[in-house]
Amino acid sequence: MQNKSIKRVVIAGGGTAGWMAAAALSKLIGKQLDIALVESDDIPTVGVGEATIPTILTINRLLQIPEPEFLQATQGTFKLGIEFENWRKQGHRYIHSFGDTGQGCWAAGFHHFWLKGLEQGISSDYGEYCPELKAAEQSKFAIQSQKKLNYAYHLDAGLYGRFLRKIAEQHGVRRIEGKISDVQCNTDDGYIQSLRLESGQVVEGDLFIDCTGFRALLIEQALESGFDDWSHWLPCDSALAVQTESVGEAVPYTRSIARCSGWQWRIPLQHRVGNGFVYSSKYLSDDKAEQILLDNVEGAPITKPRPIKFRTGQRKQYWNKNCIALGLSSGFIEPLESTSIHLIQNGIMWLLLMFPFQGITKSVVNEYNEKLRREADCIRDFIILHYHVTERDDTDFWNYCREMSIPDSLQHRIDLFRETGRVFKPQDDVFAENSWVQVMMGQGITPEQYHPIVDMMSDVELKSFLQTIENNAKSLVSQLPSHADFVAHYCKAVG
Repeated sequence: MQNKSIKRVVIAGGGTAGWMAAAALSKLIGKQLDIALVESDDIPTVGVGEATIPTILTINRLLQIPEPEFLQATQGTFKLGIEFENWRKQGHRYIHSFGDTGQGCWAAGFHHFWLKGLEQGISSDYGEYCPELKAAEQSKFAIQSQKKLNYAYHLDAGLYGRFLRKIAEQHGVRRIEGKISDVQCNTDDGYIQSLRLESGQVVEGDLFIDCTGFRALLIEQALESGFDDWSHWLPCDSALAVQTESVGEAVPYTRSIARCSGWQWRIPLQHRVGNGFVYSSKYLSDDKAEQILLDNVEGAPITKPRPIKFRTGQRKQYWNKNCIALGLSSGFIEPLESTSIHLIQNGIMWLLLMFPFQGITKSVVNEYNEKLRREADCIRDFIILHYHVTERDDTDFWNYCREMSIPDSLQHRIDLFRETGRVFKPQDDVFAENSWVQVMMGQGITPEQYHPIVDMMSDVELKSFLQTIENNAKSLVSQLPSHADFVAHYCKAVG
């Protein structure tokens, strides 16, 4: 490894990944570093990730970003979960909310109590016990001082990048305009020495962060870090993105609508709606995919559908030598559960915790790679779950997904839940126990038994317990304003 102290950081590429890294590094540890970001106005960003999960609040708080200001700048709205339509079967819907459903005990989650109630005919729908889910259904939202809802955001990723750029430049980050023509590596150890731009300018550094998107100019083209292909589990390899006019009030949830050979997203912002269609080119032509997308948007298109080709998987090494990949250069997991920005953030957070001020060591590189790999594996399994556990048999695509072999780690989780109702959350899994419960039950898995500790509660106590939780959820939601009214009052964007 390289024992040379790290003083010069070069970020290759802008977009959400590049400017999030620049903002975090400069604000939180930047006094000890010289940070430069190289990007070209001529290279567009992919800009698919307009929906987030609650972890985004962590980095915004670390950066001391005022929430109303952030939402105004990004035309943002609030997100309480994702509605899945047609995934289990045609016409079926459920919501994966960000909230905690009910109240469990030390040995068993709430769903065990609910399962016994279901057997006795006294349980309502599982979602009736979750304030976030009920608020989403009723399009209500507020940030309260008492019982706070768990939430994330819908945002314009391009505007988010610009917002982060201002923060980064305020803290000393130098932006260098230009296209990278060559990555120059040391002939002795293979470490990256500099980037040569088309203008002839040479940008030298000690640590390089690859935010060059699918091209992965540094981590792959220069360092050949390798790639684990997941396309046999996640066969979608194409997407179309289009922006449309808003035709109604923005709802506080993302819509994910399963189609014949993939799924459509609908993300409501203040000024427009983000739409897209993720599909498999093996089962659907690009022309037909575009037709399906345009036939199923609600407002008039503002942009032409933009094609995106991808391969699902992860880089074998996120950190190789003196280069760290963030965002699409590190790999791609389709945005079904809105994890794209989270994965960027997670890579940055671990880098901040492990930053090699005194030099790069093998132990730190290995630890970083292992942590990111384990989390990506957990997200991968969660996404595969939506496709594999389905009753759909109406197309070759869904037949393949239902019948395909899946990772042993996911099969174990499914079997454990089906047979015992138990869900054990690995340390590196970003998704909470209730997320797995909601999606597994939403896709049609009902556990064969509940934890016997539930039987310590009498039938009368159980009925009262369930009713109290349901009533509390109803009461909380009834006091909330509409999502549209709250946004207009709290963070309405100008213009």
